[in-house]
Amino acid sequence: MPTFFEKLCYMVRRCIFYVLSIGPMPNHIAFIMDGNRRYANKRSLERGTGHRAGFSALISILRYCYEMGVKYVTIYAFSIDNFRRKPEEVQSTMDLMKEKIDELLKEQSFVNEYEVRLNFWGNHNLLNDPLRLSVEKAMRSTCHNTGPVLSVCVAYTSTDEIAHAIEMSCHEKRDLMKELHACGCKNDFFEEFDMQSVISVADFERHLYTSGCPDPDIVIRTSGETRLSNFLLLQSSFSHLQNPTPLWPDFSFSHLVWAILKYQRGHPYLQERSRRSKKME
Repeated sequence: MPTFFEKLCYMVRRCIFYVLSIGPMPNHIAFIMDGNRRYANKRSLERGTGHRAGFSALISILRYCYEMGVKYVTIYAFSIDNFRRKPEEVQSTMDLMKEKIDELLKEQSFVNEYEVRLNFWGNHNLLNDPLRLSVEKAMRSTCHNTGPVLSVCVAYTSTDEIAHAIEMSCHEKRDLMKELHACGCKNDFFEEFDMQSVISVADFERHLYTSGCPDPDIVIRTSGETRLSNFLLLQSSFSHLQNPTPLWPDFSFSHLVWAILKYQRGHPYLQERSRRSKKME
């Protein structure tokens, strides 16, 4: 049962979101959750404490996003490059992710409260068995949910996503050729087909992990870092890139509101650039 203070905070947030909604609102926000380890080191906390604090911050930010009507949120949880860290640190992170995914599937979690659909983008073959099973269960359990979409990039890099999309597109073309041969199609048909069998942009995009999800309107990397670190490189061409200074566990409601205001200020320029790009295609 919410307390009076919680109800009051909710009403204040609703008023702020109403004012924000007068301007253009983002449909998709992506977060690079940077600074969890630095947060723990600055406070001389035990290893893993920063990531737990980061998960608490994530749940709060997701609630704020869904309350304001953001339909898609994507988070960079674990890069393929992060596997180069110390084995015990990687294992600890894998265990924590499994624990938190299992928590998200509990009946009282915000996933069920908001009917959230969970995606996990990345090379799942790199995950250990317990985490991979939890990831598959989460996607299977929420695939029919009709609320907002939370996409978690784990064992992910944009270059791996591109390589995967090219590989799948090639397999698709090869399998189609085999089917046509089995059907006994004539040689002149194959000559015509060869002219059309080059992998198109549509073929490629259909096999991206992000297929079916709109490109992010805003990409936020906390801790003041300005690198994208191999995150959604293709999808962020016309995104509003922001690098607020707070470490991820310190990223709060006020920082999110400020991010929306900055996006609204830059929206006309981004919209014009996107329109010009589509006109040239």
